[in-house]
Amino acid sequence: MIDVLESARTPILLAALVASGLQAGTYYTWASGVMPGLADTDDATFVSTMQHVNVAIVNPVFLATFLGAPALAAVGVAAASGSARPWVIAGLGLAALTVLTTAAFNIPLNDALAAVDASADAGTLHAAREAFEDSWVRWNVVRTLTSTGALACLGWAVSR
Repeated sequence: MIDVLESARTPILLAALVASGLQAGTYYTWASGVMPGLADTDDATFVSTMQHVNVAIVNPVFLATFLGAPALAAVGVAAASGSARPWVIAGLGLAALTVLTTAAFNIPLNDALAAVDASADAGTLHAAREAFEDSWVRWNVVRTLTSTGALACLGWAVSR
């Protein structure tokens, strides 16, 4: 088994690196473009758009990288040795922290926003947006940083 993991070390680490990069890119895109763009919209557009996106994002392509980044990093820990191993462990920790941040903070905010009737009165939509937007953006920055950190650690591990 150890020989198999050793021979698969580079492909495993590259797969973990790619999955982490796709995750980091997803959160970075939200932080740098999507949320600043939505910040300039009215409350009804904001709530409706976020409700639709939060449904659409739960798909096999996204979930493959969302869950795949930490899973592949975990396999990478088993396959790595020497000076690469601590970097893979750090990458795994950061990838797992990305998932935990999403589960603990972003998803509950998404769920609360999903419960709002998108055709509600202006006051209700404004209150829903106020309860969601700033907090969601802050937690998205956290997962942008953790996923980017995972990417950097795994990239460094590949080079070792």
